[in-house]
Amino acid sequence: MDCAIGICGEDFVLLGADMTQVRSIVVLKSDEEKIVDLDSHKIMSLSGPNGDRVAFAEYIKKNIALYALRNDTGLSTHAAANFTRKELATALRQEPYQVNLLIGGWDHEQGPALYYMDYLASMAKVPYAAHGYASFFVSGLLDRVCKNTMTLDDAKEAMQACIKELGKRFLVNIDTWSFKIVDKDGARNFNL
Repeated sequence: MDCAIGICGEDFVLLGADMTQVRSIVVLKSDEEKIVDLDSHKIMSLSGPNGDRVAFAEYIKKNIALYALRNDTGLSTHAAANFTRKELATALRQEPYQVNLLIGGWDHEQGPALYYMDYLASMAKVPYAAHGYASFFVSGLLDRVCKNTMTLDDAKEAMQACIKELGKRFLVNIDTWSFKIVDKDGARNFNL
């Protein structure tokens, strides 16, 4: 039942994810944070089984921190996404993680970037994306309203429209969401 939505604007990346943790038809909790800060200017939204989601997020976060300590410099968003893709591809041939994810970040040289990745380790740099059941309902809406020069207000309206569309069309009521934004000032929580 995981839903994750990402929008890359002119100078920011906005990620939204539902906060419900379900197993079969049972809602276990409604306060699960599915958006992880990888470092000060990178965030990652994950969907999939809880164990895989938590373990993989922790593994990627700690390895990005280790790289920064060893090399006295951090990874760019592009490099972090490629590292994550490589780790998913390696795990696919051993004990696969069943996680889909969105990685958003802001770099001084390249600006904002959003990467879409699925559990089979396919990756693409995209202007907007959705994972989980949300993708069935909001992909067309995002295609219509998203443009390269989106302001934060435009992205906020698009995200609200996506949540409204899910509330209207999706069988399951997702009432708790978390949102994070990353821009030149870093990653932080965001309220719609």
